[in-house]
Amino acid sequence: MGPSASTTLAILAVALAIYIMYPPPDFSPRVQKWKESGSYFTFNGYNIFYHDDQGAGPSTDVLLIFHGYPTCSYDFHKVWDSLTERFGRVIAADFLGYGLSDKPVQYDYSIVDQADMVEALLEKLGVNAVHILGHDMGDTVGQELIARYNEGKAKFDIHSVCLMNGGILPETIDKRWGQKILLNPYLALVAMRLMGKISFSKGLGETFGPQTQPSAEEFEDYWALLRYNDGNLVQHGIIQYLPQRFANRQRWVPALYNTKLPLHLVFGPSDPVNPAATFLVKYKELVKNSGVTELSSNVGHYLHLEDPQAVVGAYFNFLDSLKNK
Repeated sequence: MGPSASTTLAILAVALAIYIMYPPPDFSPRVQKWKESGSYFTFNGYNIFYHDDQGAGPSTDVLLIFHGYPTCSYDFHKVWDSLTERFGRVIAADFLGYGLSDKPVQYDYSIVDQADMVEALLEKLGVNAVHILGHDMGDTVGQELIARYNEGKAKFDIHSVCLMNGGILPETIDKRWGQKILLNPYLALVAMRLMGKISFSKGLGETFGPQTQPSAEEFEDYWALLRYNDGNLVQHGIIQYLPQRFANRQRWVPALYNTKLPLHLVFGPSDPVNPAATFLVKYKELVKNSGVTELSSNVGHYLHLEDPQAVVGAYFNFLDSLKNK
């Protein structure tokens, strides 16, 4: 049973007053450059930010990147140059509700809808075949697209899939305290307005390895991107991907072990969200058709930010292995 209407209104009034006192921070030159070098397209009436960058590789090699929760495609800025050197084209969008995209409050956020957005973007760009690199929530978008591919319903061809730390197997997820609060509709009303840079940074930092923590400037960048377009006010909506993983487990997990697509997992073992002792063991048992690269023990959930060189090396080794088959 939730709090009374009067109690809820009083708490919301206090939270709103605090929220108004702390406007969104300005972007750093780093994030501003990322924003100015990207583009927008319209999906379901909303603006979606994306990068579509030409690379030095063969024009037929197109990489499609999926970011995770609660961040955005900017997460890949440390590996971006290496990826554009390898591929002829690198595409990454901020999912609806994330980063530099629109963040409607009254919207039914779903993994299926985010996958539809990806299909719409590729159709707009005239891309009909990609390699996929995903992380966290983006892994699940990838799983939905793999399911469509397996069913013969995909709108584009997929050459390979590489996933990184994410709730691929929902039963092994160890939800963080902040995620549990945001999943509660009553607590989320207040938490989304009281959320500040300190609490956000603490929660995000806990998913990194103890020796691979972001700098103060990096925390500021992630916070500014989340607050852009009042992104803190949609956290209850976009985090619904967590229960959707359980509801769709019988579609998304078999999609992996039944696929004929080349599949690989790059994993940071110091990840409290997807503990190696439970997740990695079960993944290897279930998804026998997938290769696995386990990084250094100090690398956590955001492995491409914590050890970008190791991630690039592991990913490129996977791609190189495909040429020998």
